[in-house]
Amino acid sequence: MKKIALVTGITGQCGSYLAELLLNKDYEVHGLVRRASTFNTDRINHIYQDPHNQDVRLHLHYGDLTDGQQMSDLVYQLKPDIIFNCAAQSHVRVSFDTPCYTFSVTGGGIIPILEAVKLGKLRTRIVQFSSSEMFGSSPAPQNENTLFQPRSPYAVAKLAAYWLVKNYREAYDMFAANVIMFNTESPRRGETFVTRKVTKAVARVKAGMQKYLYLGNLDAKRDWSYVPDNMEAVFRISQHSCPDDFVIGTGEMHSVREFVEEAFSYANLDWKEYVRIDERYFRPTEVDELCADATKAKNDLKWYPKTKFKDLVHIMVDADMEAVK
Repeated sequence: MKKIALVTGITGQCGSYLAELLLNKDYEVHGLVRRASTFNTDRINHIYQDPHNQDVRLHLHYGDLTDGQQMSDLVYQLKPDIIFNCAAQSHVRVSFDTPCYTFSVTGGGIIPILEAVKLGKLRTRIVQFSSSEMFGSSPAPQNENTLFQPRSPYAVAKLAAYWLVKNYREAYDMFAANVIMFNTESPRRGETFVTRKVTKAVARVKAGMQKYLYLGNLDAKRDWSYVPDNMEAVFRISQHSCPDDFVIGTGEMHSVREFVEEAFSYANLDWKEYVRIDERYFRPTEVDELCADATKAKNDLKWYPKTKFKDLVHIMVDADMEAVK
């Protein structure tokens, strides 16, 4: 029998790359999709499989993490070998405007999953997608022992889910692990996130379709990594001999300004001619520096990031250039 994986947030960038990896490893993949009046499956259209096909290995289920009963029923029905909880309201700036919704989805969404596995006495492994934003104002670099000092409703919600997973693991002897990922980027990144906003603007400016790019804090520094690299780490965590928490990142830190400079210069453009600062994009409380110390993942999982910062920027710019064409 094939192994079964359930991926919440399968239509997001992490979920879509993770689904590809799992299919390549011969898993039967089930994904949770929010119902909408417009199509929201662009990131997984290339791996979509006709449900009428007898050999189909990708199945989509309408649902929402805020519907605890529906989530529990789905877990009981599938009895998956692994559940990857990727789903979240993941935009940090937006979380200040929608704190209740953010906490409900990002913080509490893991509860029905944990409860279903516990009450059903299932041997399902759970991997929760946590965030480096939980470290907040703690000095970089950050590892598994760094003090959490969240600086946004999003970070607080992620931290709540992190502690729930850790608590259920210790209280009920469950395989429940946290992957604390630093900024994960790819051509599938949402267009409202700063990296994709930059690379899309570069392509549009180059094509004469856009005049200015409006950004917020250019001095914030982040550890940017490539999603496919990180999804390999996530899978290794799910296969580890015992449940644990792991920091995943490159160990390199670059400012937003450096990302902008690299993206524009790659297209032979002077960023200073096109970038404007708009204070509406500043956070009420900023996180200045995030940089991963992934020593534990390197030692225990034998995982190493493959894609360098400049290569990541170029991959994203190339994809947006092609999209504009």
